[in-house]
Order: sequence, then structure tokens, then C-alpha cells
Amino acid sequence: MQEFTLAVVGIDFPNENGSNRRSEAMMTQPGAPIKLVLEPKNKHDPNAISVFSPQGVQIGYMNAERAPYVGLRMGRGEDVTAIFQGIDDGSAFIRVRFGGGVPTLPLASEKQPASSGPPRPMHRSEPLDPHSFQPDEEGPEWGA
Repeated sequence: MQEFTLAVVGIDFPNENGSNRRSEAMMTQPGAPIKLVLEPKNKHDPNAISVFSPQGVQIGYMNAERAPYVGLRMGRGEDVTAIFQGIDDGSAFIRVRFGGGVPTLPLASEKQPASSGPPRPMHRSEPLDPHSFQPDEEGPEWGA
């Protein structure tokens, strides 16, 4: 079993039927089930995975960097479940789980005091493998 937080992009583009993706994302409650749909005939990206709210309204697409990995696993018939995690500024986030069961929402952690100065880069103990799967960060502080 694996769980990842993944970004949803394109929430500011209108749907073909005129519905508003951002409004739909804003009305979707954290923990609500999300439908992921492979779009192998998408003219812009054959690896595209569209993201739909529980009401069947598209809220965007899975990030293009993550879609090939998730799509490969979906195409193999693996059990993939997704829930809405939240929305912050220009992005929405979903929680995806492989291997059965329902994804869990990350717990809200205590906010760290703001540091004085620019953020420092993360240090890796291993070299970066550009072909490995790197899940998105957990996202901003999520309410319970």
C-alpha cells in the first residue's frame, strides 16, 4: 500500500460545458471521493489523467510529471483510490492510494515559526534519480 499527495493543475481553465473548475474544487470537501480518468487520446498529453469531483465535474488534471507513473499503475489494473485533500492558492491537491482501501488525509501539524531569511534547500542523503517517482510535498497546513 502506498499513499501520495498529488497536485491538480488547470483549475483556472473552464470546462467544455462552461462549468468552473475552481468553483467546483472550492465546493469539494476534504475526504470526498475523486474519480481519475485516463485520457490516452488527449491531443496535448497522451499520459493525461483528468480529475473529477464527486458530482462528476472536472476540476483539472493530475500534474504531468506524476501522471505517467499513476497512469501506468492504473493501466496495469492496480487498485487506485483518490480523495480530495484541499485547495490552496492556485492549486488543488488530491490524496491517492494504491493497493486497496481509502486514502487518509494528512494530519494538520503545528505551524513552524517563520524563519528569518530565505528558505534553505533540502539536503539529500542519496543522489537524485531523475527517473524515480517523487511524490509532491504534503501541501500546505490542512485543517482537520
